[in-house]
Amino acid sequence: MPREAPGVHGSADSPTPGDGPGDDPGLLSPAQTSLLIDQYELAMAASYLERGMNGPAIFELSVRELPPGRDWLLLAGLGPALRLVGEMRFAETELDYLRSIGFRPALLRFLEQFRFSGEIAAIPEGTVVFAGEPLVRVTGPRVEAQLLETLLLNQINFQTTIATKAARVVLAAGGGEVGAGKRVIDFSARRDHGVDAAMKAARAAAIAGILDTSNVAAAMRYGMRPVGTMAHSYVMSFADEQQAFETFMRDTPENAILLVDTYDTIEGVRHATAAARAVQVPLKGVRIDSGDLLALSRAARELLDQAGMQDTAIVASGDLEERQISTLVDAGAPIDTWGVGTELGTSRDAPALGGVYKLVADAAADGGWRPAWKRSPAKATIPGAKQVFRTYRGERMCGDLVAEACERPAGQPLLEPFIVRGELVRRESLAVMRERALRNLGALPRELRRVADAGSRTLYPVSYSPDLLRLLPSSRP
Repeated sequence: MPREAPGVHGSADSPTPGDGPGDDPGLLSPAQTSLLIDQYELAMAASYLERGMNGPAIFELSVRELPPGRDWLLLAGLGPALRLVGEMRFAETELDYLRSIGFRPALLRFLEQFRFSGEIAAIPEGTVVFAGEPLVRVTGPRVEAQLLETLLLNQINFQTTIATKAARVVLAAGGGEVGAGKRVIDFSARRDHGVDAAMKAARAAAIAGILDTSNVAAAMRYGMRPVGTMAHSYVMSFADEQQAFETFMRDTPENAILLVDTYDTIEGVRHATAAARAVQVPLKGVRIDSGDLLALSRAARELLDQAGMQDTAIVASGDLEERQISTLVDAGAPIDTWGVGTELGTSRDAPALGGVYKLVADAAADGGWRPAWKRSPAKATIPGAKQVFRTYRGERMCGDLVAEACERPAGQPLLEPFIVRGELVRRESLAVMRERALRNLGALPRELRRVADAGSRTLYPVSYSPDLLRLLPSSRP
């Protein structure tokens, strides 16, 4: 028989809640989210408590390297992460489970009273950020700060990945200019990796400027606009295409957007215009979901204009991503709106962000801070609590300086306090985040806003202050 994988605690005989066939109790409650945690964090916490090592410490969340094809990131996920931090409680059910897999009373007593009491500073959502910069800084008792690792990474890695993808799609739809979010629809829910991912993908897209979504739950929760057309199955449910179109327009005159590529796209456009005349309902739009979008959109535009329907929009969809959109925009495709699904919700070309959460300092005997760093090759870190200072030339970002948090160089400091003494002191609306994203994307150098030029441009400069670098051992006498 295969061996059980080795673990710090637990065994094959440990009770497993919800172990029935096909049993899935659904999304986690706030109390259950307390166990959205890697087991080694609990093992370390138990050891720290046994050794009396719960003094102040500082951890930072950052990204070592940008994913392939990315020159920048649009930060997202902080708000949901901080809400979970504030709600993090270990209820009796969770404590009983931890007890059953071998954790000792000292840790369980600590977790029973757990409330995060420290400080969290972060770069606000909707800010453009780069590798090597601290995105979140957590200061607090070592055990409390350590226990936030998985939760913060889970929320910020995924949502930043999707917000970045969404921002690239928006820039592509605008030919490299900001403000084209109204021309993009989030169609991703059916391809997203689970219920929570579908909600967070829509939220991240909204930060990037996409306010229309096919996800009705996300529209209700985040104040987006629910939009949709029809499926091919609707067209195929009728004897012929024009009958389907006439029926749909009669039944949903306020949403008269017709999917025209079930059979033959050009004939579908002709049937759409004929249906609009037959039922006397304005044709709001036609949607093309496959084929040569440049040629088909041009032909569709010509037919619509000939029918006197110059105001009828053309919607394109079908596994679109930013480089395709950029190429079509540059070619002058008469496409008004882009429905983006799989590529938006999964960021298929760069689906993971390698965010890390590392100890950078802990309390020294003299009341100051002892710098801490990881030295292994390719994964070395820079010690000390840090701040990012951004400089501008006119309205354009021209460089970031990562410095010690106590330094005051020129530039705009990016990390701001969000939790102070365990209390959330700053909340932001999606509208504020979206406006910040618009400003940040507009401030990027133009060559970094052209998604089709990836890999052929100068990288944005991120440097480190001399005082910060002196904390490294090679810089010490």
